[in-house]
Amino acid sequence: MRIGVLGTGIVGNTIGSTLVANGHDVCMGSRSATNPKAAAWARACGAAGHRGRATHGTFADAAAFGEVLFNCTAGAASLDALQAAGHENLRDRILIDVSNPLDFSKGMPPSLVICNTDSLGERIQAAFPEARVVKTLNTINCQVMVAPHRLPGDHVIFLSGNDPAAKQTVARLLDEWFGWEEGNIVDLGDITTARGPEMMLPLWVRLMFALGSADFNFNLVRAEPRPRAAREAINAVH
Repeated sequence: MRIGVLGTGIVGNTIGSTLVANGHDVCMGSRSATNPKAAAWARACGAAGHRGRATHGTFADAAAFGEVLFNCTAGAASLDALQAAGHENLRDRILIDVSNPLDFSKGMPPSLVICNTDSLGERIQAAFPEARVVKTLNTINCQVMVAPHRLPGDHVIFLSGNDPAAKQTVARLLDEWFGWEEGNIVDLGDITTARGPEMMLPLWVRLMFALGSADFNFNLVRAEPRPRAAREAINAVH
């Protein structure tokens, strides 16, 4: 599959490298067609035996190239980057948004520039209604994004988006590409539900400091469903 990765940081690099190693063709996009980080990434993929599968260009180049797109840009720059990618290049594309609206202007820990009644995922979908935005993977570090089995046991990621078919496709691709099992992918609902996972980031950062590591994730512990007869017996005595 052809995949466009927008962003040259560690997240885009890790996702892009994993996809190339798995046999996909990836174009990494940035503001400049000659971005040195993107060029270095493409050379490294070629040196690792994947010559020709990793290319780089502008945001518009990557968006036009990809059948599926990843937004791996810094949250504060995401809307500008997607504008540079171009509305036509985003039309009908599944856009997997892993970004977070973090503000590092006052140092660590960062604060959220969008929260409570809005989310970055919602703003991206509103600004680019022709795209099929799916918010996911933003509650873990990039190493866990592409290798969930590096952590023991079950742990979950979340999906938010207005397009049910796009979410189903993303859930399948995350399993095929990275190994996220269906039972560990939780569909929260429409794109407004991206508020919750984005607002988990302040807790995630505090946990990272407390644990001294970014190699962790969250899990959901669910109550076992009670048989109907047992429920009726309980209701009868209340």
